[in-house]
Amino acid sequence: MSIADISSLFTFAGGLGMFLYGMNIMADGMQKTAGGKMSRFLGMLTNNRVAAIALGAVITAIIQSSGATTVMVVGFVSAGVLNLTQAVGVIMGANIGTTITAWIVSMNQLGDAFEMMQPAFFAPLLIGVGALMILFSKKQRINTIGEILVGLGLLFVGLSFMSDSISPYTEAPIFAKAFELLGGNPFLGMIIGALVTALLQSSSASVGILQTLAMNGIVTTNAAIYITLGQNIGSCVTAMISSAGGSRTAKRAAVIHLCFNVIGAIIFGSVLFVVFMLRPGFAGSNINAVQISIFHTVFNLVNTTLLFPFANQLVKLSGIIVKAGPGDVEEESGQGGTEREADQALKHLDERIFESPAFAVETALMEVVHMGQITLKNLERSVEALATGDNALVEEVHRDEDVIDRMEAMLTEYLIKINNLSLTEKQKQVVNNLFYSISDIERVGDHAENLVESVEYMKDRGIDLTESGIEDIRQIGAAAVKSFDHAVRARQYNSMDEVRKVGQYEDEVDNLEEEFREKHVERLSNGECNASSGMVFMDIISNLERVSDHAYNLAGYIKDEM
Repeated sequence: MSIADISSLFTFAGGLGMFLYGMNIMADGMQKTAGGKMSRFLGMLTNNRVAAIALGAVITAIIQSSGATTVMVVGFVSAGVLNLTQAVGVIMGANIGTTITAWIVSMNQLGDAFEMMQPAFFAPLLIGVGALMILFSKKQRINTIGEILVGLGLLFVGLSFMSDSISPYTEAPIFAKAFELLGGNPFLGMIIGALVTALLQSSSASVGILQTLAMNGIVTTNAAIYITLGQNIGSCVTAMISSAGGSRTAKRAAVIHLCFNVIGAIIFGSVLFVVFMLRPGFAGSNINAVQISIFHTVFNLVNTTLLFPFANQLVKLSGIIVKAGPGDVEEESGQGGTEREADQALKHLDERIFESPAFAVETALMEVVHMGQITLKNLERSVEALATGDNALVEEVHRDEDVIDRMEAMLTEYLIKINNLSLTEKQKQVVNNLFYSISDIERVGDHAENLVESVEYMKDRGIDLTESGIEDIRQIGAAAVKSFDHAVRARQYNSMDEVRKVGQYEDEVDNLEEEFREKHVERLSNGECNASSGMVFMDIISNLERVSDHAYNLAGYIKDEM
């Protein structure tokens, strides 16, 4: 091997690195640009399969990887955010969305007459402008646009490097023989395509490499077709690996993606094999990058159209392939109480969703709201237990306080990991506020437990509150519960109306605490209660006042984000 050959090899490796890195930077920038829109996509995940397909296509177009989208789908299914029927639509759409990268690559082959319009011509300018935007702008949006430009520029520069390194060898017999072999053997062509994609963990990258070879006029039509079909199958590998440690339902979601692409490859491969047999001249002709993009798009569109009516059958097929085991039955039956609730929370915090930071933030937010709802229920029980002395309510409060504590630990760990992802300034603010929010919610849970401990204390020592005292507790307790309820709703719906209601009830609780302290002094003076009951009463209203303070804190975080 000569020095020139080694240099060409290094150039190809460098070009591939720039291509992959550029695609990653561009995808990261596009996710940041999408911002809140990405998080709202969760609300669009309905049983409407057409909407799910469109959603899958949009997400994949943004993150530039059908494999990454499918990994997220596996995570959503595992977390219970998506069911398998919904997942089918998103997976189908992901295959359509991945064709965008192929079209970006094929832009480099516009023809010599439009040299100035070729991306490779102005790619250095894109990198330069993007770098200046990143370095000298303090605005997040400008920085994000700069990232997209740099990523796009690096992608095209990388393609140019790969093409230049290959061009001296286009006449080498090895290329002609290799593609002749791959074109004559559909299975071998598909296997090669699948293996390359599996190694690169990206069908977009492997299709881009194939298009680079095609730009140099060394790829035959039949070989390109079979390799592209294999690349679609290879894109399933990432999700299959990701689902290995997941639930049975998660494994089924990954299998659906594999079945979808394999069935499509078999149908298209069989039809085109016959066409190539009948037209050997067409089969052996060279194909260009644009034509590969056209086939890649047609395959995914037609495959989706053909299999769309059989989505339920795909779900059933996945159930046949991935059968239920003893562990899965136990998982589905679940456990009661603390373990069930806490494990459910852990299940929702699936790290596979990290493929899209925007979705990861939204998932954490949803689980913080869930933690708030459990705490709210506990607070309601504790206030009722104060009035009734119900032992069952006291036990339920203690049980769910353990749930709240475990959820705080899980969410804190999850948020730390999210904080290390590539986030926008807005997303970083939300994550920081969620850290504070779970701390405030946990403190409300502690106050709820303090209240039922007061119930236990009074029973153990035979202490009774006056009817007037119990009524006061009911009144301030109801106001404190409402303040916290509106705080949780404010977080859930990102609503300023709810924030304002929190402020109103917080003021009411403060006023009631002051009023009831004065009333309590009067009861003591009149001999209506003793010092022991008075101490318990003061402790109770103090805990309830602190609940409303934490609710006010929660509302304040949402207000800061507006």
